[in-house]
Amino acid sequence: MIVLSTCTLRGFKHGDETSLQENANNIAVSQNLRDSFPNPFSTNDAFNWISMNRNSQIPLNLAITVNDRVVGGIGIVQQTDIYRLNAELGYWLGEPFWNRGIMSEAVKAMVDYAFAHFKIIRIYAGVFEHNYASMRVLKKAGFHKEAVHRKAIFKNGQIIDEHLFSILKSGEEKAL
Repeated sequence: MIVLSTCTLRGFKHGDETSLQENANNIAVSQNLRDSFPNPFSTNDAFNWISMNRNSQIPLNLAITVNDRVVGGIGIVQQTDIYRLNAELGYWLGEPFWNRGIMSEAVKAMVDYAFAHFKIIRIYAGVFEHNYASMRVLKKAGFHKEAVHRKAIFKNGQIIDEHLFSILKSGEEKAL
């Protein structure tokens, strides 16, 4: 459990289904996420996500909670093969909790957690071209914009650019 000033990051647990479903089931949330994030987000989706994530000793995915209710999620996907020292960061937050500094604080904490618990030296995140709030969150957390992948995303019938941000584990920049 990581206690922050605006929220707490912790593993998902049985009993989180209702608050997870309530905050995830919003088109304003899913419009900036991959299509694999369900919309609508059902109670069954919440149950399946929690079942898949609740028994990890060192979880890759953490619940973002306020007053012990799930209001969002944050996690990493470790890469493989020649990219095995990299992890992709993903996150979302329920709309009623936007613009409170929660995600800025959660991303910083997740970066520290990931570097401390997993054998990685680089964390990256792709952001849809219109998601300026997410770009600000990453910059506040110390990420640097690496690239713009032109017309790389097809979402909601539109072809859009992806902005790629990354952060290196402290000390790794000198080793490169």
